[in-house]
Amino acid sequence: MKASKVAYKPVGMALGAATGMVSGAVFKQVWKRVGHDKDAPDATDEQRTWGEVLLAATLQGAIFAVVKAAVDRSGATAVRRLTGTWPG
Repeated sequence: MKASKVAYKPVGMALGAATGMVSGAVFKQVWKRVGHDKDAPDATDEQRTWGEVLLAATLQGAIFAVVKAAVDRSGATAVRRLTGTWPG
């Protein structure tokens, strides 16, 4: 196993936890503007429409994917700076 891959393991784990927190906070702010409501709907909330539920799920997934990609890319870049090689 390459040294850069080993070095990235703990970095990747720490960044994974940060990804969830950051993407959750970003989603809440986006939903306040898009959904005109403080809280996003749960899929089982009978008072919410299919459209609201699916829009919230789509936004949440997209935001998580973008934040994860940005965080992973930043972590890999940091490992390359430290080790001289790209992890992977």
